[in-house]
Amino acid sequence: MTMLRAMVLERPGTPLRPREGAVPVPGTGELMIAVTACGVCRTDLHVVDGDLPHPKLPIVPGHEIVGRVAAIGPDVTGFSIGKRVGVPWLGATCGVCSYCREGRENLCDAPLFTGYTRDGGFASHTIADARYCFPLGETGDDAEIAPWLCAGLIGWRSYRMATAGAATQGFALGLYGFGAAAHILAQVAAWQGCRVHALTRAGDAAAQEFARSLGAIWAGASEETPPEPLDAAIIFAPVGALVPLALKAVKKGGRVVCGGIHMSNIPSFPYALLWEERQVMSVANLTREDARDFLAIAPQASVHCTVARYPLAAANEALADLRDGRLQGAAVLIP
Repeated sequence: MTMLRAMVLERPGTPLRPREGAVPVPGTGELMIAVTACGVCRTDLHVVDGDLPHPKLPIVPGHEIVGRVAAIGPDVTGFSIGKRVGVPWLGATCGVCSYCREGRENLCDAPLFTGYTRDGGFASHTIADARYCFPLGETGDDAEIAPWLCAGLIGWRSYRMATAGAATQGFALGLYGFGAAAHILAQVAAWQGCRVHALTRAGDAAAQEFARSLGAIWAGASEETPPEPLDAAIIFAPVGALVPLALKAVKKGGRVVCGGIHMSNIPSFPYALLWEERQVMSVANLTREDARDFLAIAPQASVHCTVARYPLAAANEALADLRDGRLQGAAVLIP
């Protein structure tokens, strides 16, 4: 008999614990998915470490899910048993608040988030709202595609905000923090003609070389001044002190986009860094339109992910490696 296997967070700040139980049954509008790979995102780390308030507890983390449809609930159309699908961070929205009605469902007043307020993919099986699942086709390795479902989508939304209204050919873009999101986005941005500059922890020569191998024209420490003024910068590292550094690096009218869901406090800085119509903005969650757009463009840009694979039971080890900066690319759990 098939059993559900999962790694469960019972209390923030404690290790995930293995649990077994009955395989869940999908309800109306839901899919039951047999998970084949689930990326380990920095947001999962924020949930586990207690940086994000009010998770559903106990909770199965994980929101970069690739799997196969194993059961289909009532009133679901467009899916069939065995098809490969992806499940992202945005798990459901209310559809009736002003943000949803305006096409900004990423700001919904009553959302559900996969692996945070509804169980996610650190498991052998999971339940997902079919409206927020995406067909993935059959091209590509499951583990290498899994980071697309958050690192890719948030990187894409951040990129669209950073480049809004501008031609990408020759656009000088700075990426602060070169983890899972940046290593995906660098490939898309370079493919679209951007001049990508990667800024990492001081002394992290491996990350800087990794960035150059993925299309960055320059890589250095976050405290360094890039060799040219930046049109925009995206901060993926959850470090508030990077905001003044990025403002200093962008030209007049430039944007600094904060791409994370959590960041340490931003220190005070002189108004001169913000003056001349520079902007600081944040990215919140994603929309289904973001997912459809990115999942279409990633294969065109030949995006590939560098992944470290871990068995499901090693989820705590994967989280520790992410927390301590021991990864190049993304960690992925394989049930």
